[in-house]
Amino acid sequence: MSRPAWPLVPAPFPRARLRRTRLQKWTRDLVAEHALRSADLIWPIFVIEGNGKRQPIKTMPGVEGVDRLSIDVAIDEVAKAAELGIPLVALFPVVPTETKTDDGREAVNPENLVCRAVRAIKRALPEVGILCDVALDPFTTHGHDGLVIDGEIVNDETVAVLVKQALVQVEAGCDVTAPSDMMDGRIGAIRQAFDAARHPNAMIMSYAAKYSSAFYGPFRDALGSGGDLGKYGKSTYQMDPANTDEALREVAADLAEGADMVMVKPGMPYLDVLRRVKDAFAVPTFAYHVSGEYAMIKAAGQAGYLDADRAMLEALIGFKRAGADGILTYAAVEIAKRLKAG
Repeated sequence: MSRPAWPLVPAPFPRARLRRTRLQKWTRDLVAEHALRSADLIWPIFVIEGNGKRQPIKTMPGVEGVDRLSIDVAIDEVAKAAELGIPLVALFPVVPTETKTDDGREAVNPENLVCRAVRAIKRALPEVGILCDVALDPFTTHGHDGLVIDGEIVNDETVAVLVKQALVQVEAGCDVTAPSDMMDGRIGAIRQAFDAARHPNAMIMSYAAKYSSAFYGPFRDALGSGGDLGKYGKSTYQMDPANTDEALREVAADLAEGADMVMVKPGMPYLDVLRRVKDAFAVPTFAYHVSGEYAMIKAAGQAGYLDADRAMLEALIGFKRAGADGILTYAAVEIAKRLKAG
């Protein structure tokens, strides 16, 4: 269609035309307020016993490389992630049922699955950062993050076990311990233990604002940690989704106890919390794009309801816009490939 010879709107035309900088890709890139890089991504992977094993996770469809992986396969996949510029991987062990106990004692075994995985990956890829979860849920028969005594998830007794768990992970070569249990006082106890054991440079990324959420379902399926959580589930220690001021108190406490970095989990339903945390504390702040969020986008894409690739990238940019310095996401590898391709 050719342009008409007469003006379509009365003169004078608007001097400020916001569309000008949107007309070309290079101008859109030039004026972009936020950017997503491979270096912003943390890739969570599930490790299993055995060799040469890769098990699909039916509740996390379409995932590239986020199957359950035996250690040898995990090494190969982590190497590929590192080549794409992903600086840190998060290990979650799928503990055999026969190894689980009520007290989760396998968590403090220096030869447990996650410690063996850390040592093997560090031997093969010493330049790759490794993050380890600190919580008892993968190791307990009941699936709770802490010890259960007389029907109560007890705090102080759990913290004593978490300290031992964090120590065996660091001594195996873990770079960042990430307590996800939400017990009061565990950051200070772990930091004190690290210093006493001459690990002053061991980093702690606290799951400081972790909510009792329905979005964790596929993760628990992948880990086999659902268990019999009882009447109240995890709501006696994870946060109420209705609260935001409480999140600031949690973050302040963990920073005072020695956390180097903090995390908000889940991500997309809690972008307001992420923004408040970043504005209030201006510390390294991370978001976890959890399994349920990931699975929703992938499943909707498979059903033809939306473009999953674009939606995933948009979700992660949303985290950056809300203040996240980095993002734990199961889409890390596929997003890194897309970013590399330009």
